Amino acid sequence: MQIVIIGSGNVATILGRLCKQSGHTILQVMSRHTENAKTLATELGCSYDNYNGKTNMDADLYLVAISDGILFDLNKSFSLDNKLIVHTAGSVSKDVLQDISSNYGVLYPFQSLRKEMATIPEIPFLVDGNCEEATSRIEQFAQTLSPIVKRTTDDERLKTHVAGVVVSNFTNHLYALAEDYCKKENLDFSLLYPLIKETTERIATHSPLDVQTGPAYRNDVFTLEKHLRILNNHPKIKYLYLKLTDSIMNWQKTP
Repeated sequence: MQIVIIGSGNVATILGRLCKQSGHTILQVMSRHTENAKTLATELGCSYDNYNGKTNMDADLYLVAISDGILFDLNKSFSLDNKLIVHTAGSVSKDVLQDISSNYGVLYPFQSLRKEMATIPEIPFLVDGNCEEATSRIEQFAQTLSPIVKRTTDDERLKTHVAGVVVSNFTNHLYALAEDYCKKENLDFSLLYPLIKETTERIATHSPLDVQTGPAYRNDVFTLEKHLRILNNHPKIKYLYLKLTDSIMNWQKTP
């Protein structure tokens, strides 16, 4: 496919690289800021412009990878008639694009993506379209980028996004808190790497519920009290420790 990328941030950069690696042609990068568009376009070997420039109308697909809030104003800058346009947001309806083109949908990369990635990780894609033809075209395109492609509605995609925030963003925040705790207590955070790896790998073959461990799971009040005394000097972690301990202990009692 011939593609125009609208956006120049993390998602636009990684998907641009992936599209190029998969044999697609990037015709143009468009961004609100010309310099940002130029940087990505130089890497991808294509032309560039800002939103006030002339959009290349020869593309088969217009890939919008911008912040969710900006999506709602995109129709002020673009009008594509019946060209296929998709956005990459997890929590925004496909219909945000309905005033830009009669063919539109979603190509949501369900993965945490950063420009600095040395290699592109496996990316499941959740796809949707405003009609069967659009959905089919988006699905076929996504299958050139990943072996994991699933059709989802706006509601299903939003619910999946919530689950993603819990397992990725919330978990990473706990890592950050643990790292800060280790620094303040003069502990080696890297000792936790094998534990993090093991915890992550075992849920690939087991339900997380079935492999839950720890003092809260065992109802080990003696250990819990010792931990909480240590955490008196770390109120933010103590608060979350109490909340998560309560959640684990009560979850086990749920039929």
